[in-house]
Amino acid sequence: MRKYKIILFDLDGTLSDPKVGITKSVQYALEKMNIVESDIDKLECFIGPPLQVSFAEFYHFDKVDTQKAIDFYRERFKEKGMYENQLYPEISKLLKSLKQEGVTLVVATSKPTVFAEQILKYFNIDQYFELIVGSNLDGTRSSKTEIIQYILDKYNDHELSDFIMIGDRKHDIIGANNTAINSIAVTYGYGALEELSLSKPTYIAKSVKQLKDILMAD
Repeated sequence: MRKYKIILFDLDGTLSDPKVGITKSVQYALEKMNIVESDIDKLECFIGPPLQVSFAEFYHFDKVDTQKAIDFYRERFKEKGMYENQLYPEISKLLKSLKQEGVTLVVATSKPTVFAEQILKYFNIDQYFELIVGSNLDGTRSSKTEIIQYILDKYNDHELSDFIMIGDRKHDIIGANNTAINSIAVTYGYGALEELSLSKPTYIAKSVKQLKDILMAD
């Protein structure tokens, strides 16, 4: 019997590399807000956290301007941004192996559920997940703690020790810590090693292979 029976995966920076789609959609939104940012590398900070948090934190938008920026972002993201994205190598194989082992797989993302569902379908990996949980389009249930708690409530016949959260940013690990489940921080995504280490994950994996070794261990 595997140690972890229900595995929660973050999407952006964990299952796939969404850099082009997210940063170009942020760039588009900023332009609509009369802010020019020509270097998309500077917008990598938007990968992972909820947009409500990032626009307020990095551009000091108030609530009204944050919502405007999110609406502009979604204009581009819905049309092309979500498809400017690629799976990390070996992720499909990992998901297939875990599914064959009888593990329940769940996506836990701050991205709106409706977009997450379309992206997983686009990559043909939706088949591996029993549940896909993201934020609501109105901005509610956007924190990783809320999302993980929602999933725990869905599987309330399980012990907390049955769950593990995998993600590439501190928000994923903090959410796991807040809900008292174990976590794996992956460093191949967009969180710096220092950021991830300070958030105190149960494990750190530097590659999909290391991730597999942790998850497939008896």
